[in-house]
Amino acid sequence: MKYKWLDEYLLDKPGAEKDYKPEWGWHRYMVRGKMFAAVFSTGEVTDGRYSNHDMVNLKCDPRLAEAFREQYPDILPGYYSDKRLWVSALLDGDLPDVVLRDLCDMSYGLVVSKLPKYVQRELAAE
Repeated sequence: MKYKWLDEYLLDKPGAEKDYKPEWGWHRYMVRGKMFAAVFSTGEVTDGRYSNHDMVNLKCDPRLAEAFREQYPDILPGYYSDKRLWVSALLDGDLPDVVLRDLCDMSYGLVVSKLPKYVQRELAAE
């Protein structure tokens, strides 16, 4: 994986926790039980765009997801996710670090914004 900083960056988010889902082979990053990122590797799959890559799935504003996919070839519709709300970024591609960091921040923010207000205040205080 090219982005060695990714794990630490995701875990530095207030309230972030990491677990491993063996059935999927995914490392999931969650805040208060809600997933905001998942890092995984694919094998050979039917849709060749996803085959044999390290990836991260991130929640994305649906209005921006399409624009990101048009601008960056290493951003695809979310793998095994709602393709309107999630994107997959190839971790073995050429996506600029700043773009991946922005996507991580957006994903975390979108998930936190759906949590109860008292939880949002708790996380902001961390």
